[in-house]
Amino acid sequence: MPDDKSGILPISRRGLLASSAATVAVTASPPLSAAAAAQTGEVPTESIRFTVNGEERALDLDTRVTLLDALREHLKLTGTKKGCDHGQCGACTVLVNGERINSCLSLAVMHQGDEVTTIEGLGTPGDMHPMQAAFVEHDGYQCGYCTPGQICSAVATLEEIRKGIPSHVSEDLTGGFAPTEMEMRERMSGNICRCGAYSNIAEAMAQVAGASA
Repeated sequence: MPDDKSGILPISRRGLLASSAATVAVTASPPLSAAAAAQTGEVPTESIRFTVNGEERALDLDTRVTLLDALREHLKLTGTKKGCDHGQCGACTVLVNGERINSCLSLAVMHQGDEVTTIEGLGTPGDMHPMQAAFVEHDGYQCGYCTPGQICSAVATLEEIRKGIPSHVSEDLTGGFAPTEMEMRERMSGNICRCGAYSNIAEAMAQVAGASA
């Protein structure tokens, strides 16, 4: 019965706890489609077609699969490395439509129809990309784990400078930037080398850019 003074139905501590638990259970329940998928053991997938290293590829993927895992686990292109898996180290850098991205932060299904280039697509041991050859010449790697991402990012960095895309250290925002060491170091700051081969990497990039290290 309602309380005579307040008009509010009394509730016991046990009743309050029970109603709170019921509310949590309802809000934590998965969507019906996901629950149905879990019961049947089926994972919802989506078809994706994109070009990887000049070859058209088609995959049926769980919509939660990252571009990094699609490349490594499904296409077996293991040159691209998984480092932090949080977009903080740059080891997973690849080129998408000519621009560099952290593939660990991008879902594969977002790249329908895109052109993806990994380290394998830049060059081979017998026919290396100029940046790959410069890394070898200047010893721009030590353990080598970050090297594929470093090289992909370095190639994109020089292209950004050529196109006149400014960086945080660019003084003239109208374009016409020179591939100075400061410009290159700033643009490469998202690629971490735990071995500390940064000076060698800068020398390799300077050689490819035609500038003095």
